Formats: sequence, C-alpha cells, structure tokens
Amino acid sequence: QERLVESGGGLVQPGGSLRLSCAASGFTFKRYWMYWVRQAPGKGLEWVSHIDTGGGVTYYADSVKGRFAISRDNAKNTLYLQMNSLKPEDTALYYCARGELYASAYEPWFKRGQGTQVTVSS
Repeated sequence: QERLVESGGGLVQPGGSLRLSCAASGFTFKRYWMYWVRQAPGKGLEWVSHIDTGGGVTYYADSVKGRFAISRDNAKNTLYLQMNSLKPEDTALYYCARGELYASAYEPWFKRGQGTQVTVSS
C-alpha cells in the first residue's frame, strides 16, 4: 500500500523555523519526483516546491524562495522541507505529494499524504 506520512508541523513564532518530514512507503521512492504543496484556510492548494529523483534539482514558489529548502534522503525514503524565517502567511496545512517518474508541474491528482499543520503566530 502506497503511503505518504507528513510530520514536523506545529506552532511557531514569526521568524522561526520548522523542518517537515514525509515518510514514504509502498513504492520505489527514489524513482519519483516529489512535491510539497500547502493549503491555507479558505484557499486552494498552492505548490511550494519540488525536487528531482536524485535531489540535485529543486524548484520553489517565489513566495518561499530563499526561505525554504527541499531535500530528500532516498536511503531513508524520506522527503524534507526546511522552513526558515517563517511568516504568518505561511500558515497552512502542508502536504507532500508523489509526482511522476519525470519532471512536471504539480498536478492535483498526485497522491498526497494527510498533511501536517503549520501555524505561524505570535
């Protein structure tokens, strides 16, 4: 059974940091491009970042560029999102998603986990 399980969310003050993790199982993790997307209250899904199969190619939304860093450990079947200099507008439910075997933009039908909540507030 294919599973994606996010963790690491929580409540953090503006300017703080969090590291999200996504544990993958039930498929060959190292073969897939992986994505982080988020959904703020009352808004649609927003693509945040994605990474190639080897971890050497990364892409970021302008809203997080320079503050967030995506990475992966294929030996541990785990995807990460290091989030620094967090802002209140980063408050959202964060999902990891499995993409394709090749590069593509995020598609809403990509398999996602259950999400982990990030709240940035003083």
